[in-house]
Amino acid sequence: MKIRDLKRVLVVECMVAALCVGCTAHATAFPPTPQSLPSGVTPNTLSVPATGISDDFARLVRLDGPAVVHISASGAKRTARLAPLWPPAGDQADPFYRFFQQFSPGDGGSPELGSENVGSGFIISPDGYILTDAHVVDGATQIHVKLTDRREFKATLVGLDPASDIALLKIDARQLPTVKIGTSSLAKAGQWVVSIGSPYGFENTAAAGIISDMNRFLPSETYIPLIQTDMTNSTGDDGSPLFNLDGEVIGIEAPVHPTHGIFEGLAFEIPIDAAMKVEQQLQHHMKVEHGRLGVTIQEVTGPLAQSFGLPKPVGALISSVDQHGPSAKADLRSGDVILKLNDLQIDDSAQLPMAVADLQPGTKVHIEFWRDQSPHDTEVVLGTLNTAALASASADQSSVGPDGLTVRGLTPQERDAAGVREGVRVEQSVGPAAMSGIQPGDIILMVNNVRVSSVAQFRQRIERSGKSVALLVEHDGHQMFVTIDVS
Repeated sequence: MKIRDLKRVLVVECMVAALCVGCTAHATAFPPTPQSLPSGVTPNTLSVPATGISDDFARLVRLDGPAVVHISASGAKRTARLAPLWPPAGDQADPFYRFFQQFSPGDGGSPELGSENVGSGFIISPDGYILTDAHVVDGATQIHVKLTDRREFKATLVGLDPASDIALLKIDARQLPTVKIGTSSLAKAGQWVVSIGSPYGFENTAAAGIISDMNRFLPSETYIPLIQTDMTNSTGDDGSPLFNLDGEVIGIEAPVHPTHGIFEGLAFEIPIDAAMKVEQQLQHHMKVEHGRLGVTIQEVTGPLAQSFGLPKPVGALISSVDQHGPSAKADLRSGDVILKLNDLQIDDSAQLPMAVADLQPGTKVHIEFWRDQSPHDTEVVLGTLNTAALASASADQSSVGPDGLTVRGLTPQERDAAGVREGVRVEQSVGPAAMSGIQPGDIILMVNNVRVSSVAQFRQRIERSGKSVALLVEHDGHQMFVTIDVS
């Protein structure tokens, strides 16, 4: 082979090698070619962002952290306790216990910090308005705010709204860093979120997680359906902002009352859309007024809808009515299912409390409801919501049935103590009844929307109910419909 031809071959081989190397390098940097993608998938759907999610978290904390504040409130109603991280529970004579105790705040127990609450908040305007949770500052005589730059201010309580659990503070400062307010209506379950707060007093602490659900309704806490996340709410976290990955606040960390139990690995947040409605009223009027129907409601399940003859499980089922409230004056009763409030179709029971609370007391509303297997309508003049509205002869022979219930009549003393005029008392609950959550001591007031006052009447209604029966049960002063399968 001539030298000239040999050079040409070597050049061609080098070019092929270079092209192969280039293809290999680019294959890791770009998504697959359209020919190699599954049907219906485009290159854009597989593109890899320039930065990872951890970089998004770090950037968010760096930019938004300065607008998050630590709050301490002296004389507040709710006493904060700091649970020590160390030492672990053990015998105080144990040398390891004594060793770790030197690194633990306080005396190693859960010391009560006098009457001081600790929490978090976030700055919403450069001139010093701060949004937080009402529990943090309720009843406080002095409120102090600490910024991330270590400056401290005495804060003024502009106003608080126990019904929504929102409070607005004001500090005397200018040109402060602020958060960006987003919208909770666009958030979805499964979405990444970041909270920045002061757990156990450790200021400006970031935690990441995902939204578990966007519509958790805890009626004894607030009229607002809450955001649920897979993070944990700790002492000092109340009032923390919940951010999406665009750095926008979409919620406010809210405490859950101990009566709901301990939610390990869960946290609940007030949606920012609802919080900002309250904030506007607090800033302009220093108070908030909410409308009130005067009913307790519950979700309409499939079996309940079938029991009431509803075509599908929609609406808000009235389980009890305040006899001196607005709904009682309009002749609404337990067992009615509210289907519509003015022009709002009530598809989910959680819609109703928020829709009513957004209206002013004294507003006349048109209500469409379901009763006796047909639609009806009425008008109600709303009352005023308050915190109290949120927190809300001889016995017959015992009888047991296939529903798993042993019941007896109520004594006059039991009727007076429970504040009821009729019903039967549960003595034993097994099988289907126990699976439905009915417990001994509960009082059954209604069977399939018909009130019962004796064991014989109760059994008669059960026998006529078919495969599924709806019972109105009073438990610890609260009334709720439950269904039992007696097939």
